[in-house]
Amino acid sequence: MQQADPSDSKANWNQRESVLLARYAMHSCDSQGREHPEHGHPYRGPFQRDRDRILHSSAFRRLSGKMQVFTGDMGDYHRTRLTHTHEVASLARTIGRTLRLNEDLIEAMALLHDIGHPPFGHCGEDVLSDCLKHHGGFSHNQFAMDLVTKIEQRYTDYPGLNLTHEVLSGQQFRSDKRNSETQMLEIQVVDAADSIAYDSHDVDDALKLGLLEWRQLDGLELVERAKRSVPLDSIEESLRRPLLVHTLLDLQMGDFLRHSSQLLEPVAGLTSQEVCRACIKLQMSPGIEQEKRQLERFLFENVYRHERLVEVRDKAAMRLRQLYKSLADHPERLPERARHWARSWGNERAVGAYLAGMTDRFCDEQYLLLVEMGRPCGVDWS
Repeated sequence: MQQADPSDSKANWNQRESVLLARYAMHSCDSQGREHPEHGHPYRGPFQRDRDRILHSSAFRRLSGKMQVFTGDMGDYHRTRLTHTHEVASLARTIGRTLRLNEDLIEAMALLHDIGHPPFGHCGEDVLSDCLKHHGGFSHNQFAMDLVTKIEQRYTDYPGLNLTHEVLSGQQFRSDKRNSETQMLEIQVVDAADSIAYDSHDVDDALKLGLLEWRQLDGLELVERAKRSVPLDSIEESLRRPLLVHTLLDLQMGDFLRHSSQLLEPVAGLTSQEVCRACIKLQMSPGIEQEKRQLERFLFENVYRHERLVEVRDKAAMRLRQLYKSLADHPERLPERARHWARSWGNERAVGAYLAGMTDRFCDEQYLLLVEMGRPCGVDWS
C-alpha cells in the first residue's frame, strides 16, 4: 500500500486543529520544531509523536516502581509516580479540551513532568542534591531534561528523544520556575493539573493507609465546601472516601475552568505567543486558591511529616547515601553506560544519574549487593 504523503498529513493536522483549537492554543504549524529535523509522519502530528516517544521510553516505564509519597512497604493501594502521572495527564487533557487548547501537547508534557524523579520520592532527591552539592546539585526536573536529551537512546545515531521545542520548554519551565516570563497556556494547564491531582489524591491515600482520620479533616475549608456539595457524612465510610476525592477534584477543576475561561474571553483573538506576551496566567479564583493552600499546609504537617513516613524515608535516605558513596568510591562498579557518562560528566554526576534512574526496588537490591554484602569491584551490575 502506498504511504500517505507527509505534506498531505500536515494539511490534515492543520485543518483539524483550526476547527478544534482556539486561536490562543499552540498550533502544530507554529511549532519551532526539533533540534534534529525530521520528516512529518503520515498520520501523527508532532506532539502526538512526542507523547509516544515519552510513553515508550525506559525512564517512563520505571515510574511504576517509584514512590509518589508512600512506599511499597505500606501496602499496594496508594499511587506510584506512574499512576500519578496518568492521573495528571487525564486531568490536564480535560482542562485542555474544555479550554480548546492543544490536547496532544498537553498530554506529552504531562507524561513527561515527573519522569526525572529518583527512587524514594523527595527524600531521594534531597539525598542526591546533598551528595552532588559540589558538583552542580540535583533536580528531578533538570534530570528529566537530561533523560530526554542525553540519556534515552532511540534508533538514531544521536542521543535523546528529539522532542519538539514546545515540549522541552514545558519541562524547562519546571526546572526553573523563578523565570518570570509567562508560559504557554498548555504549560500552565499541566502545572495546575499536577497540583490539583496530588492534593486530592494524597488525601485519598493517607485516609486509606490510616495516616489520617476523618475527624482531622473537619474545619478544612475546601473539605467543608465538598460536604456542602455532597452528603459525605450520611453515607457509609467505604463510599465516603472516593466521593470526597471526586468532589475535591471536581470543585478545583470546575473553579479553575470557570475562572480561566473568563480570563481568556478578552484575548480570544490572540495567538499563543501573543497571549504569553499579554501575561495571561490561568488560575483558580482567589477564594478556592486560598482554601487549596490551607489543605496543602495541612497535608505537609499531618501527612508528609507523619512519623511513619519519616521513619521510612530516613531509612531509605541512609541506603541511598551509602550506595552513592560506594559507587563514587568505586566507579568501576558502574555499568558500562554509566562509565561512559563519567567520561563526559565526571564520576560524581554519572553516579547521581545512575542512581536517579533506579526504581525503589532496584535501588534496595543494589544496596544489598554493594554495601551490605560487599561484592568485589569490577562487576557490571547493570
